[in-house]
Amino acid sequence: MELTVLNIEGKETGRKVYLNDSIFGIKPNDHAIYLDTKQYLANQRQGTHKSKERGEIAGSTRKIKRQKGTGTARAGSIKNPLFRGGGRIFGPQPRDHSFKLNKKVKQLARKSALSYKASNNNIIVLEDFSFEAPKTKEIMKMGANLNIANKKSVFVLPEQNKNIYLSSRNVQGIEVVTASELNTYEIMRASTLVLVESAVDVLQATFENKET
Repeated sequence: MELTVLNIEGKETGRKVYLNDSIFGIKPNDHAIYLDTKQYLANQRQGTHKSKERGEIAGSTRKIKRQKGTGTARAGSIKNPLFRGGGRIFGPQPRDHSFKLNKKVKQLARKSALSYKASNNNIIVLEDFSFEAPKTKEIMKMGANLNIANKKSVFVLPEQNKNIYLSSRNVQGIEVVTASELNTYEIMRASTLVLVESAVDVLQATFENKET
């Protein structure tokens, strides 16, 4: 498919960019998208949740009452999980939530996400641009020109650009990533995917290299 390249003012430049159908035009695989998104979110978890068991509670170890003759259940420790202030039974422990996912599944997931965006006309190709200094006002003006203001948008750059990143850092709804860091979760979460013109070649070359 072909998309018209726009400038930062939202006007057509007269140039067009071809999007490879093997990346942007496949039949989406919803289960691959689910697995890749699940892995991404799992990797964000610290896994530091922890509760104390009865052996870790600070307190006396004396037997709190005699074994028989009280008319109630026997109890041998104030740290019993049945008592207030006692240890917790089968509470959460530190763990690693990450899990393995095959590279081909992750690749299929990203292609499926890109295909969804392309089929729904939620991809904009923007000519290469840069800022001499970080200016939040300029990135907000660009969002208004592209009709993506107040929408969740992801700008995909060919490489890191400090000024563009700093300009968008305080703008709600706009994220800036490089083509090599683009993941399924960010693609699906965005209302609009803004591809900088030179990032298209980098993105397509990345998938071509992984297929060989």
